[in-house]
Amino acid sequence: MKYSNIPTAQSLVHHCKTRDIKNIIISPGSRNAPLTISFSEDPFFNCYSIVDERCAAFFALGIAQQLKQPTVILCTSGSALLNYYPAIAEAFYSDIPIIVISADRPSYKVDIGDGQTIRQANVFESHIGYSANLKQDVSHATHKVRKYDPDQLEDDNIDHCQTLVQKYNDNAINEALNIAFTDNTPVHINVPFEEPLYETVEEFSLLPKIELLKDEGENGQEEWQEYVYSWRNASRKMVLVGVNPPNEVEQIYLEILAKDPTVVVMTECTSNLFHPNFFPSIDSIIAPIEKSANRDELFKMLRPEIVLTFGGLIVSKKIKAFLRDYPPLKHWHVNQKKAYNTFFSLTKHFKISPNALFKNLLADTSNQEGNYYDYWAKRKDHYKLRREQYLLEIPFSDMWVFHKALESIPNNYQLQLSNSSTVRYAQLFDLEHSIRVFCNRGASGIDGSTSTAIGASIYDTNPTLLLTGDLSFLYDSNGLWNNYIKPNFRIIVINNGGGGIFRILPGMEETDNFNTFFETTHNLKIQSIADMYNFEFESVSNKIDLIKALDNFYKKSEKPRILEIKTPRILNNNILLSYFDFIS
Repeated sequence: MKYSNIPTAQSLVHHCKTRDIKNIIISPGSRNAPLTISFSEDPFFNCYSIVDERCAAFFALGIAQQLKQPTVILCTSGSALLNYYPAIAEAFYSDIPIIVISADRPSYKVDIGDGQTIRQANVFESHIGYSANLKQDVSHATHKVRKYDPDQLEDDNIDHCQTLVQKYNDNAINEALNIAFTDNTPVHINVPFEEPLYETVEEFSLLPKIELLKDEGENGQEEWQEYVYSWRNASRKMVLVGVNPPNEVEQIYLEILAKDPTVVVMTECTSNLFHPNFFPSIDSIIAPIEKSANRDELFKMLRPEIVLTFGGLIVSKKIKAFLRDYPPLKHWHVNQKKAYNTFFSLTKHFKISPNALFKNLLADTSNQEGNYYDYWAKRKDHYKLRREQYLLEIPFSDMWVFHKALESIPNNYQLQLSNSSTVRYAQLFDLEHSIRVFCNRGASGIDGSTSTAIGASIYDTNPTLLLTGDLSFLYDSNGLWNNYIKPNFRIIVINNGGGGIFRILPGMEETDNFNTFFETTHNLKIQSIADMYNFEFESVSNKIDLIKALDNFYKKSEKPRILEIKTPRILNNNILLSYFDFIS
């Protein structure tokens, strides 16, 4: 094995290895050569080469999302680091541990006109769990340190000065990595390297000081009597679940909630929670009330006394608007780290896991009386019948296509959704319960869906489907530029020729400016991208051809596949908006 002869490079590799951090996503460069050599030459690590740093960061996010373990992204100096920012923001708001290691120029070469040099220290300051700005080794390239920054060698004792650097760097690395593990958050370690960068040794020449955190178990002790009493005595309780990993909540608690007549459990496709008594497709329930002549009376009747939330961000704008206009008496949020005051009515933050909360809150399972569930259930039954009828009547369009595409997904697939229209359409339909659903809903950008899906597929034994819109797919087409895509990876691109979401939003007007600056219409060829990256490709644009294509799409193949579904750009928004009128 080969390792860089630069002490800090060895330290970082040793710290990662000791903590069992195996996955290293490397974007090629020169300044990061000491770390690239040290990680890639050690068979302990799984190293991936992704040229585009933005794609590399989202690829790493997908791996960390699935493994629930920190993943390293490593880049050279300069603007390369800035390309990580979209994925870092997503990881920050989605509580996904990404470890950013950026190689940097020595401090004395910053802001003097040296190439590929920017101010890298604390560059992610607003969206990072911790920034570690390491000190430059003085035992390496000592003559340059003495020439350009002699203050680093204050007493001219190289060994003593290097010991101080080593101590400082080890403390900073320990702090950063421990925070990544405990807080499930991205951290940034910035490492200055001076040339020469490619000299190696066969073995570690140092032993860094590593401080591992002990598992302290579940945090947070509550006096439960007050909350149990409130819960038991409330006749209208709503459990609202946002982005939530599969198999996160024990089934016994889901059953208790589902059978309580005073409780409605509202879920989204990203909640990964299923029960016949739960309420998916939230917008389909609320839209008819919004359109009702006595909407205020109905909303007041349905206003919950307690809203209990857990999971990540909520997609549905309608449920957020309802709970902001008709706020609950109490809003409890369950999360070990943070609580967003989404409805401007937060009264309690339980800093524990949902299972720990339900263990205490639902200890008494005696029957309660009420009609809160029944009232909502009638509305659910109504919209489901109307939705089925509507789907039989509408022509080929985005809504019909999403229905058929989601219905076609085989059992046990991992489903990755892109943002904007895709995730919102997916909310309107029921999914087979074995399908695990993921979407970058932290920052909710369209920029890295493809890269995230590919990264997420790496360690999944079951196939992965990315369901995406045309703009999101085109935006992240560089995500296909790697050698790690499995033959069973599938992409469905619903191509409506632009940003269809903007045709749905209030205030849309059919003008040249709208088409250019909002909807961004295009005639780009998805097939050209499929050919470039060696994907099997098929394109359809009507009901019969789509049904035939879906019959073959998931079958075993030697190459990954892209299915493009072209839908009518002008018609789609009218069909979606008319759906809410129809079910009302």
